[in-house]
Amino acid sequence: MANDVQNLADWAGHDLVDAQGDKIGTIAEVYLDDETGEPEFLSVSTGLFGRNVSFVPIAGSTPKGDALVSAFDKDKIKDAPNIDPDAHLAVEEERRLWEYYGLTGYDAGGQTGTDTGFDTSGPSTDSAMTRSEEELRVGKTRRQAGTARLRKWVETERESAAIGVEHEQARVVREPITDANIGAAMSGPEISSEEHEMPLYEEEVVANTEVVPKERVRLDKNVMRDTETVSADVRKERIETEGTDVDLTEDEHARR
Repeated sequence: MANDVQNLADWAGHDLVDAQGDKIGTIAEVYLDDETGEPEFLSVSTGLFGRNVSFVPIAGSTPKGDALVSAFDKDKIKDAPNIDPDAHLAVEEERRLWEYYGLTGYDAGGQTGTDTGFDTSGPSTDSAMTRSEEELRVGKTRRQAGTARLRKWVETERESAAIGVEHEQARVVREPITDANIGAAMSGPEISSEEHEMPLYEEEVVANTEVVPKERVRLDKNVMRDTETVSADVRKERIETEGTDVDLTEDEHARR
């Protein structure tokens, strides 16, 4: 915000809130530095019915709609040193306030010392600022990508096999009477009726099945390795200078 007296005076009667949007109180007065005439503090009416008054530095405050956003949080402001809200802040009162808010770089009269600086967006810092960057960190996590199963079922197929078989056939053999068989030929009655039987055999094919183990099947895993590229947006702070002619590293500065 513009820190001229006229603009700051216009904020009297408006709300002062912290960065979280919580109302701190109502702005009552603007207090100027005795030597420079620059606005330094706001008095804020807090508490029930606005009966309590707290002082808060103007530095770092920013407008947001009809409210003014302080660089300090609500509890910090409400616990500030108890100072009489008259028309003037004494040097010792200013010092107490600067020290309470951590702005120890300010001496009496509101001028900053040489050892520290003031961050216009909040509390005081030293004479340097830190530049930070987000760095990409890549890790891995395991998740189930699928399921492998073994399933067994029964199928019926018709198979054929060839096998040799034998069967018996009857045949008639006629022998002439000789001296060798005359005895057997004359052993029975001279004239008679007879009947002879001879069993005939054949081989019959019989088929059955037998369970025979053929192989063992199991699941195993191979680990396949690939390379994937991961991209992400990373934020990097940049620092630019104003009013300087050269940009030196710490070693270069030391050599000079």
